[in-house]
Amino acid sequence: MNAVIRTENLSKSFGENVVLKDVSLDIPEKSIFAIIGQSGTGKSVLIKTIIGMMKPDSGRIWFRDTDITGFDRVDAVAVRKHFGYSFQNAALFDSMNVGENLAFPLIEVLGIKNRKEIKKRVAELLDWIELPGIELKRPDELSGGMRKRVGVARALIMNPEVLFFDEPTTGLDPVLAETINNLVVRVNKELGITCALITHDIPGAFRIADRIAFLDRGFIIAEGTPAELSRSEHPMVKDFIRISFNELET
Repeated sequence: MNAVIRTENLSKSFGENVVLKDVSLDIPEKSIFAIIGQSGTGKSVLIKTIIGMMKPDSGRIWFRDTDITGFDRVDAVAVRKHFGYSFQNAALFDSMNVGENLAFPLIEVLGIKNRKEIKKRVAELLDWIELPGIELKRPDELSGGMRKRVGVARALIMNPEVLFFDEPTTGLDPVLAETINNLVVRVNKELGITCALITHDIPGAFRIADRIAFLDRGFIIAEGTPAELSRSEHPMVKDFIRISFNELET
C-alpha cells in the first residue's frame, strides 16, 4: 500500500530538550495508523511537525510524492487543506453555536458564501455523526462525547484526505471511548480517509488500527501491525501493553 505521508530521519528539539530523534515512518493511504507511547515522548510534536504547525530541525516530510519539508507559508497552507485535525478537547469556539462552528472553515478557509449550501453541508455532516438537529446548541450544552464528535465533524467538513486525531478518547468513559473509536473506523471505512491518531487508549488502538508505532523518548522503538507489536520483545513495549490491558481487565 502506498504511503500518503512519509517522514525520514525527522528530528526536533527545544533548546537542549530533544523531542524527536531520527523518526522515520510511513502512514499507508486509507489506513488507520496509531502512534502510542508514554506522555511527554513527542507524539503531539510529531503530528504538529508533519502538518506544518512546527518546523523540524532536520529530516524530511513527504505528502504523497511531494517533499513538503521546506514549504513557505503560502504553500504550507495549501497543503494543509488536505489535512484535518481533531483536537483533544475539540477546541470548539464557545462564542459560536454548533452550526457556526462547523460553518467557520467553509466560510473562512474555502470562501463559501452560499448560506443554503453551508446549511446543507452542516446538516448532512451532523446527521452522519448521528447528532442531527443540534445546530443551535452551544458547546457548553454538549456532553463530552458530543463535543468530541462535533470536533471530528468540523475537521471533516473540508473533506480532508488525512485526518489527525489528538487523543480522541481522553476524558471519556469506556462506553463513550468505544463510540469515538467506532467513529474513527467509520471515517476511515465509509469516507476512505486516512486516519492518524495519537492515543493513550492502547486496547482501542489495538482494536481499530492497521498499524501502530511506539514512540519513546523521541525514538520509534517498535512499529508494525497490532499482532506484530503484541509479540515485541522490547521491554518498554511489553510492559506498556501488559499494564494497559491489565488496567482494562480490572
